[in-house]
Amino acid sequence: MGRVKEFDPDVALRAAMDLFWRQGYEATSMQDLVDHLGLGRGSIYATFGGKHDLFLRAFERYVDDARAGLLDQLSAPGSSLDAVKSLVRWYAQTASDDEQRKGCFMTNTAVEVPEDRDAGRLVTSSLEDMETVLTAALMRARSEGELPADRDPVALARFLVTVLQGIRVVGKTSIRRRFLDDTVAQALSVFD
Repeated sequence: MGRVKEFDPDVALRAAMDLFWRQGYEATSMQDLVDHLGLGRGSIYATFGGKHDLFLRAFERYVDDARAGLLDQLSAPGSSLDAVKSLVRWYAQTASDDEQRKGCFMTNTAVEVPEDRDAGRLVTSSLEDMETVLTAALMRARSEGELPADRDPVALARFLVTVLQGIRVVGKTSIRRRFLDDTVAQALSVFD
């Protein structure tokens, strides 16, 4: 009879997500995972597979959480355009927070392991999800008269996805505070 798991796999997955997010895939060793998760190698392999499998599952969890957060922010009652503007401000605010210097796990992954096909599919899917959710919010804003009829919600959404990911990259640097206020102002000016 096999041993019963004495740990919560979801808690361990979130701990792995945090470690990969802070250190990156390449800099995280299997021993780092053993130490950070407080689990033996056998438990990690039996539950999650190898380091790459665990990384992908942790990254997928991050993508799922980010998608849910984005949907919550952009589907709240009230002005759709105000929700989009608030999202842009929130990205800059959290990017300039010293506690958040780890950046965006999705952006970090895209930059660190661009040759990883599985991670690349998750990155692409995440960017497309952002585009879809932003497009829907901007289409609502246009139908509610908050956005002029001649504005293209898809093009605006793609622009915002690019700006938001850039905010996350700049947010990891020492010049972030100098750049982010102007970036937000310029990004929001497209709605004037």
